[in-house]
Amino acid sequence: MSLESVRAWLAAHAPDLPIIDQGLSTATVAEAAVALGVEPGRIAKTLCIRAGGGDPFLLVARGDARLDNQKAKAAFGGRPRMLGPEETLALTGHAVGGVCPFGLATPMAVRCDISLRDFDIVYPAAGSLTSSVAVAPERLAALVGAEWVDACT
Repeated sequence: MSLESVRAWLAAHAPDLPIIDQGLSTATVAEAAVALGVEPGRIAKTLCIRAGGGDPFLLVARGDARLDNQKAKAAFGGRPRMLGPEETLALTGHAVGGVCPFGLATPMAVRCDISLRDFDIVYPAAGSLTSSVAVAPERLAALVGAEWVDACT
């Protein structure tokens, strides 16, 4: 169902972006990099986060980036906490390993970490454990109405 929601969302908002599904796992950054033949940094991982008691949101960052506690607190107004797999699935409609900012079950704010700008093309998941999309970071942010933040190292 998740892949279908992404497919429908992309058809409506970015029909020129095909879903890449090579039948290999892209559930982790390392697996996605191998499956797509790219360096891990080009994988655009999507994290479901709550900070400072606020509403949950998605953070999309380069695959080899880590949340920096000080930067994240400043960017999000509180200490970030990643949501568990069940809550992430309930909010996004995507299982962990396929979470992306497209075709969400619940409207959520999206933030893109500036680390994505290190690349001309990045590869976020596309709703399943074997699917991805190739997209320029600026276009990704524009498509999902993301705010740019500096929260990772």
